[in-house]
Amino acid sequence: MKDKLTEMQYYVTQQNGTEPPFQGEYDKHFEEGIYVDVVSGKPLFHSKDKYDAGCGWPSFTRPIEAHEVIEHFDDSHGMRRVEVRSKTANSHLGHVFPDGPKEETGLRYCINSAAMRFVPKAKLEEEGYGEFLKLF
Repeated sequence: MKDKLTEMQYYVTQQNGTEPPFQGEYDKHFEEGIYVDVVSGKPLFHSKDKYDAGCGWPSFTRPIEAHEVIEHFDDSHGMRRVEVRSKTANSHLGHVFPDGPKEETGLRYCINSAAMRFVPKAKLEEEGYGEFLKLF
């Protein structure tokens, strides 16, 4: 796994790390497309569900496929949080909080950029994600 991932990707996904706020590649990224698990390639989030929460990490209102994102109670660092992991690769993605936009789900999936890879709308078909074109 260390050969496939960057040092930060490995730290975040395999060692339950967190990238520094406001430094991740996708924090201020709003191009149309989908975000997939950097380890398994499974779809995680859609750009239409991304918003700027001002927290320093990419934020989403919901996963693109709910069954691929699993939640676990996390009481590390003296906090009570809900950790978000990818089901297929068991990658640590980030955390989900109940302070998202009320007009949507009310949730804020706060996700590390290092846990994801972005696939632009124009490349969905080419990269094997053509089924998600219907969501645009």
